[in-house]
Amino acid sequence: MASILVTGCAGFIGSHLAERLLHDGHRVVGLDNFDPFYDRAHKLANVAACLAHPRFSFHEADLRHGLDALVDALPADPIDVVVHLAAKAGVGPSVREPIAYLENNVIGTTHLLEWMRQRQIGKLFFASSSSVYGNTKEQPFREEMNLVAACISPYAASKLAGEQLTYTYHHLYGLDVLNARFFTVYGPRQRPDLAIHKFVRLMRAGEAIPVFGDGTTARDYTFVLDTVDGIARGVDYLLTHTGVYDTLNLGNNRPVALLELIHAIGEAVEQEPRLAFQPMQAGDVDVTYADIQKAQQLLGYAPQTTLAEGLRQFVQWLDQDLMRHS
Repeated sequence: MASILVTGCAGFIGSHLAERLLHDGHRVVGLDNFDPFYDRAHKLANVAACLAHPRFSFHEADLRHGLDALVDALPADPIDVVVHLAAKAGVGPSVREPIAYLENNVIGTTHLLEWMRQRQIGKLFFASSSSVYGNTKEQPFREEMNLVAACISPYAASKLAGEQLTYTYHHLYGLDVLNARFFTVYGPRQRPDLAIHKFVRLMRAGEAIPVFGDGTTARDYTFVLDTVDGIARGVDYLLTHTGVYDTLNLGNNRPVALLELIHAIGEAVEQEPRLAFQPMQAGDVDVTYADIQKAQQLLGYAPQTTLAEGLRQFVQWLDQDLMRHS
């Protein structure tokens, strides 16, 4: 049994990961700042099952507030691996609030790395993003691509900066690191600002779906439990290997065009979607497409969930969630 710190544990991916790590027999220390990006009550519901588990402890703190806040919030018990999921997410909001994204995703990450160095915690799984690839023409996206001029949003820039920070700490202080670039994760507990969540609610209300561009933009949609399986495998890899520094794509290796996604959602909710075409949004990329060979070889990562099945599970969860809050 290992002791795993999960930052952002009350969020969409973090809460699923905490449940998986507990199921795998680990002790989980959860950290979250309950950023008001969406309702605190939803995040508390996310971690309700974990809070009742004897091997889970929860601590509230904001990484932006520095080392003292982390020292005060977290127990002095040994931590074997840190999974750093906490971040301000989303391309569009980052275009409007770039400073907030850099404060959370770069300064906050630096505070965490310094806390790890002082505590002599030597293993980190860092959540990056497919956004770092920008509008790279070569597809699928490979981890070795030169991304110096790729980022086209503050969110993407903050995530690439995070990867560069983890390399600095690996080089200077011997930190073992896996960086994982997530590709459009969806499923139960998805944040309400994300496309699939919004589209289902709009269809249920009989309203038109906004289509930014001509509908051909595509995303490599990855079901949350497939992403979580990749993270859990990454944790196991870090626990059993030393001298590690690597960057992996955790995607689904199949881009889905926006119009295809909308029609698949229509089938999941058994409604015919109405469309409202609008101009492309600043910072949005045309396509995300993951080459997942490295994650397959290193971790045995193999996403299993079809889009239709993932959407079915999401719609089922959303209907239950709406009933609970009605």
